[in-house]
Amino acid sequence: MFVSNIEDIPGKTITTCYGIVSGSTVRTKHLGRDIFASIKNIFGGELKGYTELLGESRDEALGRMKAQAQQLGANAIVNVRFSTSSVAAGAAEIYVYGTAVTVE
Repeated sequence: MFVSNIEDIPGKTITTCYGIVSGSTVRTKHLGRDIFASIKNIFGGELKGYTELLGESRDEALGRMKAQAQQLGANAIVNVRFSTSSVAAGAAEIYVYGTAVTVE
């Protein structure tokens, strides 16, 4: 599955457009990460637990979007964009979307 944040796949021709596909996940922090983040806030530095959580969330959302595109018969997704939003106290959503296409 080709995935691109531009309008095409260089060297390929789009032959079919299936429309918008998306994937999302909502994650929350757990108490251990929250306590550690509070301590880190005092001294500064990267919150590695949150960095890992966001990376896992991006991968999960991308996987869901790719699965949706495959169900439509696509072999590529173009114009991919990510978005984040706060859903509730301590919970955030990562949303990814793009256009499912067939390229040759």
